[in-house]
Order: sequence, then C-alpha cells, then structure tokens
Amino acid sequence: MDKFLPFTINDLAKVTNHRSGEIKFGEKMLTVPMGENPISYIKNTEAKYILLGIPEDIGIRANFGRPGAASAWNEAIKSIANIQHNRFCKGNQILVLGQINVSEEMAEVENLDFNTIDDRVKLSQLVKKIDKDVSHIIFSIVKLGKIPIIIGGGHNNAYGNIKGTALAKGKPVNAVNFDSHSDFRILEGRHSGNGFSYAYEEGFLKKYFVFGLHENYTSKSVLDFIKKTEDRIRFNTYDSINIRKEKNFTQEMNDALEFIKNDSFGIEVDLGAIPNIASNAMTLSGFSVEELRQFVTFFAKNKNASYLHICEGAPDLDVDKNNHLVGKLIGYLVTDFIKSRTSKNVL
Repeated sequence: MDKFLPFTINDLAKVTNHRSGEIKFGEKMLTVPMGENPISYIKNTEAKYILLGIPEDIGIRANFGRPGAASAWNEAIKSIANIQHNRFCKGNQILVLGQINVSEEMAEVENLDFNTIDDRVKLSQLVKKIDKDVSHIIFSIVKLGKIPIIIGGGHNNAYGNIKGTALAKGKPVNAVNFDSHSDFRILEGRHSGNGFSYAYEEGFLKKYFVFGLHENYTSKSVLDFIKKTEDRIRFNTYDSINIRKEKNFTQEMNDALEFIKNDSFGIEVDLGAIPNIASNAMTLSGFSVEELRQFVTFFAKNKNASYLHICEGAPDLDVDKNNHLVGKLIGYLVTDFIKSRTSKNVL
C-alpha cells in the first residue's frame, strides 16, 4: 500500500475540537503509528472499520461533470473526528488509514479540457491509474478481514471497490447503489458514469441493484440492457416510490436485499441523489436524508455487507456558510453503518 498518504495521530489532533467533559471520536479513533507496517497494524488492530479517503474528481471531469468532489474527504474527517464517543457509537471501532495519494493526477488535470477528444483520453487514463490504486488498497483491507469505509471522489471509484473486494473474496461480488443514475454507461473509457458497467463486463460484479433511479435521467439503452439481464441487474425508480406511490420504500429495500444478499456486497451511496446536497449533479427532487440513513442502516445489518462507499459530495460547490454540511452528512452515514453492524443487529 505505497500509494497512500497516512493519516497520523497529529493530523487527528488538528481536526478534533477538544472540550472539557466530552470525549470525541478524534480522541479515540486509531491511526497507523509512524514507522509501523500498515498491513501488519491493520491485521492486528481491534478496529473493524478502516476509513479511507479518495480526494479526486477526475472521473467526474471525464464524465462532463463539475469538479468539487475532491474536497469531501477533508470535510468528512473533520466532522467524523468531532462526533461524540458514547454508548451509541465508539470511535475506537475505526482506524483512519488516510487517503489515496492522487496529488499528481489532480495537478495533471488542471489544464485538461473534457470537451476535447485528446484530453478526454488523458482523463480516462488517469482514472484507470486511480482504479489500480483503489482496487489494490481495498483488496488489502478486505483480505485482512476488515470493512472499508470509502469517502470522497467520484462514483468512478465504485469500480476499484468492487474489483478489490471481489479479488479479496476470490469471487464476484454484488452491489446495491443508492443513486439517481445507473452509472452503467457504455464502455467508452473510464469515468464516473461507468464504474459498474466496467466491473460487470470484467467479471467482478455479479449482481447489481440500482435503488431510486430518476426516470428522466436514465437512457433507453441502459433500460434496454437491464431488461435483457434482469437475472443480474435490477432497479426501481424514485418516481415510482415517492411520486406515484406505486411502490413502498421499505418493501423495495427488502426486495433489493433479497436480490443481492447471498453473496458479499458493497453499499454504494451517491450524495447527488439527495435534494440540495452540493454535488456534481445536484437535484431538487429526490429521497430525503432520513430515507438515505434508513437505507444505509437497513443494508448494513446484513452479514454480507462488505464495504460502504460515500461519493460525489462536493463541499467546494456549496456556499461558504454551508460547506461543512456535506461532511456532517457523511458522518451520520458512517455512524449509521457502524451502529447497525453491532453483533446484536447483524443478520
């Protein structure tokens, strides 16, 4: 794991707001001590959850999107460090590994224009480089019996999460994706809109359920492909659940879980599906924050839930007064995930 920047105990102290009479996550979360081998330390630590940041938006740029998701990791770790350590959730269940080092790649894209063919090819190549780093680190974490919680960047990183988990498990894995888009676009070079289609094509993704597609933003070609492969790919739409009320939210979660639960699966969350959350593809209509938290809580309870990925949030795109809110939402989702996986809750 040589392509990551470790998060140190000093880094943690800098983002933790100490207060008399209170204990914050930042005072209890673990980091890899300087000079220690990360693999050995992760293997032997009692912490079950490994926090990893991916501060990039290259895949989003390659998909004609607005940059900004690179800022989510920094805001998220500040919020997570200041969650109260108490009987409901304890900070020492988490090891903050650090972030994938994408500084060179991010510097390289500053002068690239996704509207030109040559630059789009370069963007796609950079995404493929990051794919390798993500899949390698996720493989290492899962192989050690730990559960990665991946924060930040575009949804292109779903590919590395799925590939790394599949290689660690020795077989293809499943995924459930809370998203207004399928991210199952054609294989036209890597970007944030085709992480799942590439993982499927290459044999790492076995079954895939898209939860809450927006009917206005799903192409006929994607719908046609899903129809042909409904034994392995299924979906529901936000419109059918919350607008026309043809389907029930809780029942749809049960149906989705029934589809994926027999194998290891990843929980994928695109924050752009939540109204007014700063992201590459902001929406005014969608599921509520409460419904998203219920979604994460529900799927985290299953014993085969193998990772949580929270992506596409872009604090840099929010107004200055509110740019901490994306990080705060990510903190809620992280603790919802962990709370649901206590021994008394996991099914």
